[in-house]
Amino acid sequence: MYLVGFLSAWWLARRRAHRLGLSSEAIETLIFYCAVGVILGGRVGYALFYGFDKLADNPFWLFKIWEGGMSFHGGFAGVLVAALVFARKHNLRFFRLTDFIAPLVPIGLGAGRLGNFINHELPGRVSDAPWAMVLPNIGPEPRHPSSLYEFALEGVVLFAVLWWFSSHPRRMGATSGLFSVLYGIFRFVVEFVRLPDPQLGFIALGWVTMGQLLTLPMIIGGLVLIVWSRYQPASNTKTVNP
Repeated sequence: MYLVGFLSAWWLARRRAHRLGLSSEAIETLIFYCAVGVILGGRVGYALFYGFDKLADNPFWLFKIWEGGMSFHGGFAGVLVAALVFARKHNLRFFRLTDFIAPLVPIGLGAGRLGNFINHELPGRVSDAPWAMVLPNIGPEPRHPSSLYEFALEGVVLFAVLWWFSSHPRRMGATSGLFSVLYGIFRFVVEFVRLPDPQLGFIALGWVTMGQLLTLPMIIGGLVLIVWSRYQPASNTKTVNP
């Protein structure tokens, strides 16, 4: 599923490379940087947000990737770092680059959620909805297929909205802000029907999950970025640092 995400991002990026004046080789470098950011950031983020006790007991647990454990928010931070490095290397404005990257991400997110569903990971809460499913090795109760909800929202809907929105000239930062707000809202809502991580449970008020807590800064930051973008130039052409 990671491979599907990276290949789709590479293919889509090549179609719009002219907007930033990037060569095919530069696009390949960008995707490589982002792939490293996703993998390293996702693993470190999971260790810090969801497995800190294990990390504190055994720092080498961080490298036991065969035991699973990746965090979207950690991967998101890793991509931002990768984008910053790439932007400085190619003399691009940071938010112009993140606007370029944002529409490339949802296919990978959707593929990842399909992987969660196939592996029976991140199960939903017990439900009597007619589409509820009994998942192997989790219990006899029908549950929300929360991974499919996230596939539909974070993958299909988010891609459709961002690809359409970014097809026209937009003010710098607007596409990045929209990605952050929409993902944050989608994730926050689905967390209400998704089981909280068993090692953490609910972390506040008897209903707030770690996923919801981590999406709040995304929603707030995205709204701030959208407001800030109103004062920026509207262009999809190459914009370099002065």
